[in-house]
Amino acid sequence: MKFGAVPVGEALGATAVHSIRQGDLVLKKGTLIRAEEIAALNAAGVKEIVVARLEPDDVSEDRAAADIAAAIGGDNVRLDRAFTGRCNLFAEKAGVLVVDRDAVDRLNRVDEAVTVATLAAYKPVVEGEMIATVKIIPFGVAGGARDKAMAEAVRVQPVIRVAPYTIKKVGIVSTLLPGLAAKVIDKTLRITETRIAPAGARIVMEKRVPHEQAALAGAIAQVRDAGAELVIVFGASAIADRRDVIPMAIETAGGEIEHFGMPVDPGNLMLVGRIAGQPVVGAPGCARSPKENGFDWILMRLLAGLPVTRADITGMGVGGLLMEIVTRPQPRAEPQPEKGKRVAAVVLAAGRSTRMGAVNKLIAEIGGKPLVRIAAEQALASHASPVIVVTGHEKDKVAAALAGLPVRLVHNPDYAEGLGSSLRTGIAAVPAEADGAIVCLGDMPQVDAPLIDKLIAAFDPEKGALVVTPTIDGRRGNPVVWSRRFFPDLMAVQGDIGARNLIGSYAEAVVEVPVAGEGALIDVDTPESLSAVKAEIERA
Repeated sequence: MKFGAVPVGEALGATAVHSIRQGDLVLKKGTLIRAEEIAALNAAGVKEIVVARLEPDDVSEDRAAADIAAAIGGDNVRLDRAFTGRCNLFAEKAGVLVVDRDAVDRLNRVDEAVTVATLAAYKPVVEGEMIATVKIIPFGVAGGARDKAMAEAVRVQPVIRVAPYTIKKVGIVSTLLPGLAAKVIDKTLRITETRIAPAGARIVMEKRVPHEQAALAGAIAQVRDAGAELVIVFGASAIADRRDVIPMAIETAGGEIEHFGMPVDPGNLMLVGRIAGQPVVGAPGCARSPKENGFDWILMRLLAGLPVTRADITGMGVGGLLMEIVTRPQPRAEPQPEKGKRVAAVVLAAGRSTRMGAVNKLIAEIGGKPLVRIAAEQALASHASPVIVVTGHEKDKVAAALAGLPVRLVHNPDYAEGLGSSLRTGIAAVPAEADGAIVCLGDMPQVDAPLIDKLIAAFDPEKGALVVTPTIDGRRGNPVVWSRRFFPDLMAVQGDIGARNLIGSYAEAVVEVPVAGEGALIDVDTPESLSAVKAEIERA
């Protein structure tokens, strides 16, 4: 590929490497230079432009990305249309992601222009979740490099696939000892039902028997006779040895122990066995908790019909220290933001309000105050600091609506490109000392300071709570707190969809905080919605 600066008159058919803004001219990066672009560049007084031009043996970035993505995808994987050199792969079914890590490593070593990234191997995924992406770094790649990458993928095909959940019937046996309350077992069952629900599985029978070998062996046989394809045993006492009650009962029931113990904490005392080819699990004590632990890593693979060998289990040590993972939070008392936790507020107020007609919704008033001022005042009243407001369309009017408030205004000249450009502008303005940012929308007047503080209080990077979002009846709303760790991802957001896709991509880092009311879901984008919000606020 040829790359470099050329006179404007010689740029025909090449691709613009950088965006150009000069006078009334706006030429975006990646634009194919045609006669119209050359005329506009000349009119704007541009003499020289940096371009990329494919040579005869080169392949365009989109074509190369699409070809390689098609070569690596296997069962239950679909491809999105390649765009800007990137082709994303998505799960067609819920299941467990299976990745040939060695093959991915080899693909990434074919040529520095070719990159392949995936979610973690064996991660449970939902239908529609993005599981991998192929990105071509320059505007084009040598055809030979593309072909070599495809050949490498085809050699081990598939490189990436989704194993759909196949086990739908689960049997539970709980053993009893004096002092074990029935409510503990009841809670364990509820938690287990929640755990297996994403797989479409259900509990077909549960038994409670004394913590004795013979009684347990009989109960295991009963739940298997009831149709259970997977049996989970929750012991009243932890398994201490292969000769303990639970492993001996599995053998008495005609099974065998495949492995006891795992290098994952919590989850060390995990036991995996089989009876007539069907899995039987001796659950560690941590499996009674909804927080992620080693039990989840084994359970979801088994539900997807994947073998879990001794080699698989003993290979889980790197990354197996899970004590600080927070993926299933259970809010109790109202927390308060910790001292020293520094979260900036970014209020997005740059949009054109096209659905409002001639009115800029951000300066429309409720109770005598513009919407953007309401949003900024609530952010200022919270523990977030500093408060950054991103302006764009009618920036002077928005600034006037914020007069007298101690906010920092940053202007987004590219506001017409969509919400992503404003997000990039706001995140770029967050001071280096901030641990994260809460991204607020200037057209959501019912988001108040207590809600913002509740979300900031749940933000805890040291415990893995890196993204915090409010939920109302299971629906995610705004604002959202983002750890600085994700700022590069936020800076890469394009178009008008904001950062919604990122939340799905980093589910293990997301904490959902249930909140009351509908305020975290309602934004003002039409005259009708403005009237409805006004009426609701007045009633309150």
